Amino acid sequence: MGNIELLDCTLRDGGYINEWKFGYHIIRDIISKLVESHVDYVEVGFLRNCEYDKDAAVFNNCAQIRNILPENRGNTKFTAMALHNKYDINQLEDYDGSTIDALRITFHDYDIEEGLAYIEKAISKGYKVFANPINIMGYSDAQILQLLEKINRIKPYAFSIVDTFGSMMKEDLRRIYSLTEHNLDKSIVIGLHLHENLALSYSLAQEFISMKASDRNCVIDASMLGMGRSPGNLCMELIMDYMNKAQGGTYNVNPVLDGIDDHIAKLKSIEPWGYNTAYALSAKFNLHRNYAEFLLGKGRLRAKQINQILAGIEEDKKTAYDEDYAEGLYRKFQNHEIKDGALIEKLKSGLAGRQILVIAPGHSIVSDRDKIEKFIAEHHPVVFTANFSPEEYNKDYIFCSNAMRYEVLKDRKDDAPVLITSNLLDICEGEEKVLNYAELSFDEMGNCDNCVIMLMKLLICLEAKEIVLAGFDGYKPEGGNYVHDYMASRHTKGQEENIRIRKYVDELKKKIPVRFLTESIYMK
Repeated sequence: MGNIELLDCTLRDGGYINEWKFGYHIIRDIISKLVESHVDYVEVGFLRNCEYDKDAAVFNNCAQIRNILPENRGNTKFTAMALHNKYDINQLEDYDGSTIDALRITFHDYDIEEGLAYIEKAISKGYKVFANPINIMGYSDAQILQLLEKINRIKPYAFSIVDTFGSMMKEDLRRIYSLTEHNLDKSIVIGLHLHENLALSYSLAQEFISMKASDRNCVIDASMLGMGRSPGNLCMELIMDYMNKAQGGTYNVNPVLDGIDDHIAKLKSIEPWGYNTAYALSAKFNLHRNYAEFLLGKGRLRAKQINQILAGIEEDKKTAYDEDYAEGLYRKFQNHEIKDGALIEKLKSGLAGRQILVIAPGHSIVSDRDKIEKFIAEHHPVVFTANFSPEEYNKDYIFCSNAMRYEVLKDRKDDAPVLITSNLLDICEGEEKVLNYAELSFDEMGNCDNCVIMLMKLLICLEAKEIVLAGFDGYKPEGGNYVHDYMASRHTKGQEENIRIRKYVDELKKKIPVRFLTESIYMK
């Protein structure tokens, strides 16, 4: 009768959170606790071409792995993962039973032959080998069958169904498992590796267990507390408990729970893993999670807009993340080309000979209100606000370039005219005056869609003589960056953005005098 075994990948997949630097003693303790729990496999980390650090779960050879393994291994077997283009297989010693028992090898759909050749070399050295094709959801049924035919020829120990982008639903699992079960050599173990993009990993694991053929050996991957590159993996403590209750398992969950309390839970402060809308969006389109991260990180798009952009990613770009490609899609989406010459001329005539005050949403517009009101009373400037409409101040124009902020502006109480950039055309209500997004966001320095920088560029086009800035405070690490709490989000930028904006301010100062009415990081 076929068995279902569990493989813990905390030290390998979880290492993406802390760059695999768990610490030597913690690595040993995690392994010891997993052995005590009777887990069937422990994946101790990566084999890579790298400089060995005993505090990290990344190794050059098996001799280094031997140092972290306990004397009493119980019935637990050990494995490591290697990518064919990141580890020289010639560095791998022949199997001698003293270190790892198995090697897990990954490959993409575009380098299958290289991956299979690498697997054959590892088999020839005596190891059990798992073939882990990246993103099985990206394969058509015909491609899966072609791959299985090649796998059957080389006969690795296991073949894994790897849901790299967490996009798998129950019907997908049933389809892929059925294809695999009926076409994979019966001697080959079927593995399952799930991700938590859609919060389905625990449910899918149970589904897999229920559909498994009685004569097929299987291995399910999990990690302690689901630790892994966001959004994380199936939780080992949950699947152990399920196996005990539903499958007559004999796993000891307590050491895993102790390991979570002792070592894993605190690592969430580095990068919290778990369900997250960014990864649900990437799973929806079965593409690399970094695309959704990139667009959400802009902090300027609504969910509808992010969905539109992600839906347009080409098939051959989905698996391997390409930041330049993502930036190009973002710019293309934002830039709805329109004719704004007449509007520019009209605005220009209204500013002739007037002082210009730009009010940004920094907290200083509250703390320095007296200073700002005095300037307005003395100079009677044309007042522009950037991405918001402060009730404390009268304004002549509201300039908006951000979809999130525009949603709030719809409920404003004043009747000041709104100038929007053309990236907001699909959500605007038709009464706004529209300016070309690309003309204001892109120049010889690159792309910068910070609202105040774009507004400053507009004022240069309008031939303003000087720009006076209030509330353009900059991003402070301790928070409190905005006059209203709703403006702050987890996508709020930090010091890196301060440096970038300061460069733009310095460049714009060469074209127009700029004066800071309130304290700002960008003054110096």
